[in-house]
Amino acid sequence: MASAVVKATCFVLIAVALVAPLADAAISCGTVVGQLKPCLGYVQGGNVVPPPCCGGIKSLYTSAKTTADRRSICYCLKSLAGSFKGINYSKAAGLPGKCGVNIPYKIDPSTDCSK
Repeated sequence: MASAVVKATCFVLIAVALVAPLADAAISCGTVVGQLKPCLGYVQGGNVVPPPCCGGIKSLYTSAKTTADRRSICYCLKSLAGSFKGINYSKAAGLPGKCGVNIPYKIDPSTDCSK
């Protein structure tokens, strides 16, 4: 019982630590995940970009109007990158172009979100 409470407390603290820097941003990490979830199969080895994936990318692109919005998306993607196994970062980097969206930075875990 105590172990479950400790695990739950740790989970909450980690969640707060991840979300706290994004508190001022209009775009939540949950929104990012929801919009990009259809892309996961493709970046993990799929051959075709599903239309809902491009829809999500376009939606995020048009929603990210401020620097804070773009940074929150970047930080979210970086925090999630290690959560999923088998991500092909070359495919991930090419997704915006395949969906007709031109972004001025590379999608990569080494991207500095503060710039």
